[in-house]
Amino acid sequence: MNNPGYMELVEAARHPADPVTLAFAGVIALAPTRAAPYDVSIAGLDAAAVYALRARHFPRLPASFELAGGYGSGGAREDEFSDLVGLLLEHRTLVDEESTWLAYATATASMSENHLWQDMGLPDRAMLSWLMSRHFTNLAVRNTGDMKWKKFFYKQLCERAEINVCKAPSCGVCADYSVCFGPEHAEPRVLVETRRAPHE
Repeated sequence: MNNPGYMELVEAARHPADPVTLAFAGVIALAPTRAAPYDVSIAGLDAAAVYALRARHFPRLPASFELAGGYGSGGAREDEFSDLVGLLLEHRTLVDEESTWLAYATATASMSENHLWQDMGLPDRAMLSWLMSRHFTNLAVRNTGDMKWKKFFYKQLCERAEINVCKAPSCGVCADYSVCFGPEHAEPRVLVETRRAPHE
C-alpha cells in the first residue's frame, strides 16, 4: 500500500490548520510505525468510513495514495483496542461521523508506545487536550489532575472493571506520580519520521 506521508496529507487537506484534520493526518501518516494489525490508516473503520473521511478532510489527496481501515480478528491487544473505542464512543460530545472517526483514530494511536499526542502526530499535548475537551467533553472533565491521556484512559477502564492498579491511595503520595503526570516534552513524531523518510 502506498501510504501518504504527513506533508502529502496536509497539502491535500480541505482545512490544513484544523486540529481534527491534523490528528487524522498524523495517525494516518504514522501507520507504518505501528505494529500489525494497527498498521492501517485507522483501525476499525470500514472502507466506506475511510472513504468518507478522506473525501471530507483530504479531498486533494492523489489517487496513488491509499487509505485503509479494517481490523483483523484475533490481533494483538484486540480487547484493549475495543475497550478504548467503546470508552471514547460512549463519551462523544456529539454523536456524529467525525467524533466516531476521531474515537477510532485515538484508539489506533493508543496502540503505539509514545505519548498519545506524539502517536497522533500532533504538534503538542495542548492540542490533544483541546480535542478531548471539544469532542469527548464528559470524559475530559474527569481528568481533573491533567493526567497523561493514555494513563487516564486505562485508569478509566480499570475503574470500570473494578480493578485497582494504583500503588497508593491517592496520586499525590504515589511514587510513580511522574509516570502518570508531569511534563511531556518531546519532538512531534511526524517531524522525526519526515526527516527519516528520505534516508530510507
